[in-house]
Amino acid sequence: MNSCARACIRSGALLLLALLASTVDAAAAGGAQQDPELRDVVQAAIGQAECFVDKYDSAVWYTMMEPRLRGKVKDRDVRLAILKTVWCESRRPGASPLAPGLVMAVLDVESGFDRWAVSAAGAVGLMQVMPFWPEQLGMRRYQLTTIEANVRMGCAILRFYLQRERNDVIRALARYNGSAGKLDYSGAVINRWTRTWNGADDLGRPPRA
Repeated sequence: MNSCARACIRSGALLLLALLASTVDAAAAGGAQQDPELRDVVQAAIGQAECFVDKYDSAVWYTMMEPRLRGKVKDRDVRLAILKTVWCESRRPGASPLAPGLVMAVLDVESGFDRWAVSAAGAVGLMQVMPFWPEQLGMRRYQLTTIEANVRMGCAILRFYLQRERNDVIRALARYNGSAGKLDYSGAVINRWTRTWNGADDLGRPPRA
């Protein structure tokens, strides 16, 4: 695909985003990502953009996951940016750790690793973050299509729901997706996690006593 075609696709995606955002309000999302306490959580994540990682563990992460991502993301730089951001946000200092394979599975199911994806409910980007977040956080709506901001917000939201549900992954995923009480979405993510994005979740964790 040439650069002109990519530019046209991106322009079309942004236009679609604008149209959806103008017609879909928070109520249309079925309650997804609307908990009042979430605003401070996501705001804190955005305010702590710098990420520090262990070089050895991150190298192992890239070596294991980059080949698996090639069939889904053709652009090498985009692949590496996704892997770097997922690794950093799942191992954010001072925050409870996330399983990076679980985060990859959420990206896979939510958007198929397409940062221009827009759902029928108006959720945007890699982790399908709802479009009301940028306005609440003093950001621009287009930032939801950037890898770093989208994954950072998505991980903060996922972490919040895992803590609320006492690390019950099935219930936390259902809340993330706005499908509490249903199993289809959670099952799809867990299936993708265990079949495709497994094997590296212990990397970067502190040693057990």
